[in-house]
Amino acid sequence: MLRHSIQTGRFDFEAGGFIDDLTVVYHTSPREYKPSDKVVWICHALTANSDPEDWWPQLTGPGKLFDTEKYFIVCVNMIGSPYGTTGPASWNPDTGKPYLMSFPQMTIRDMVRGMILVRKHLGIEAVDFLIGSSIGGFHAIEWAVMEPEVIRNAVFMATAARVPAYLTAYNESQRMALEADSTFREQKSRKGGELGLRCARSIALISYRSFAGYKNTQSEPDEDALFAGRACSYQQYQGKKLSDRFDAYSYWYLSRSLDSHNLGRGRGGVAAALKTIKAKTTVVAIDSDCIFPPSELKIMADNIPGASWFMVTSDFGHDGFLLENEQLTKILTPILP
Repeated sequence: MLRHSIQTGRFDFEAGGFIDDLTVVYHTSPREYKPSDKVVWICHALTANSDPEDWWPQLTGPGKLFDTEKYFIVCVNMIGSPYGTTGPASWNPDTGKPYLMSFPQMTIRDMVRGMILVRKHLGIEAVDFLIGSSIGGFHAIEWAVMEPEVIRNAVFMATAARVPAYLTAYNESQRMALEADSTFREQKSRKGGELGLRCARSIALISYRSFAGYKNTQSEPDEDALFAGRACSYQQYQGKKLSDRFDAYSYWYLSRSLDSHNLGRGRGGVAAALKTIKAKTTVVAIDSDCIFPPSELKIMADNIPGASWFMVTSDFGHDGFLLENEQLTKILTPILP
């Protein structure tokens, strides 16, 4: 997929504050958009980027489910991410330093507005197939309500119409880990909070997986081991892996944006907002997902007019949306345009 960017000019944030000239990075199929193209729009997860061939390689690319030759595929890097779109790690032209904690607070609706700016820039009048999981699902649901006439088909997977309190508790625990790192509080550089970020990622990973997943992959191979250590090594490895490619300030802001998600805010409640969705909708739950259990997705399926409902079976919890490719292909193939 090809990387692009646009400058939006002044961007005002829902919670207050503005950026004079916001940059939004996005990826598309490697050609120019034509009105005859079928548009598939993918909303990425929390620490992913706007190139789904990078993080969803089994499903995205030539000849795959999300065929970059058959469809015009678009994925936008969300506001606040460190992968090109303006965020806390970006340079503030007024100070000559990174924004860090002076960046405006972001909401899910802000992020969707950034995606809509890209849609309009490309001249896309209708999105034939919109899919999002996790925070990407937050974006997709919000967009289906903000522009009901634009979204024709939508898939909401491993997500919710309002941030669950259980997830907010995990988010706050991760922010506490970041804030406990003195280098994060000092705000001297974009590398501040590196150790806190590793800890935050370790906390998050537990919520993304399941008891069975850890038992099957991280149990001790030596039955006589004095101390269990395999899972410890795994947590340390995953924490460093993220800190090598991400920054703590972007992570803090993105986790905070999750807590803004409430589809029903100012719309008469969640159920009323869901009923305004006009897209032909498919809701996909993962049976072992502890942060978005099937009951949360059933609320969406029960309130979105004509929605279809599917359950993915997985030992990998929330991360099943990235790993259960065979099941997802079976569900999604019949509904792709």
